[in-house]
Amino acid sequence: MSAHASKEFVPLNIAVLTVSDTRNEQTDTSGQYLVEALTSAGHQLADKRITPDDVYQMRAVASAWIADPKVQVVLVTGGTGFTERDSTPEALTPLFDKTVDGFGELFRHISLGDIGSSTVQSRALAGLANRTLVCCMPGSTGACRTAWEGILLEQLDARHKPCNFIPHVRFTSAPCESRG
Repeated sequence: MSAHASKEFVPLNIAVLTVSDTRNEQTDTSGQYLVEALTSAGHQLADKRITPDDVYQMRAVASAWIADPKVQVVLVTGGTGFTERDSTPEALTPLFDKTVDGFGELFRHISLGDIGSSTVQSRALAGLANRTLVCCMPGSTGACRTAWEGILLEQLDARHKPCNFIPHVRFTSAPCESRG
């Protein structure tokens, strides 16, 4: 068995950030989808917030979660397009210790079948910061579904072979003995 796969599921503590100038808890279908998807998969919701598309407010929320030893993954929805207010990549990329280039590449590849050439306007991205995985995806519920079902569901599962993100996120104690 690969050093990056486990026989056991390892639940993660995942925070969800919706970046929007217009959404609230009642209209945040993308954030709610991510909450339902992650809890259905067996993970735990660490926190959920909505913040305006403001570089410094996004950084403040994300930085607090990255510094929190209980948060292992941050899922960000919104602010990845090309409008004047879309600033998620500019806000969060400086926080990354390492970028996960394949996340955006794979997201756009998967999206191609759904939205055609419009996928070039997605600035989906991911990175590791303080051993916390931060994944940023577009604000539509469909885009969140694409990212969850096409990438995150497997990559946040310790049993996925040949590798997954579990060995790269921090744990306050070992999640299981068979972890690589």
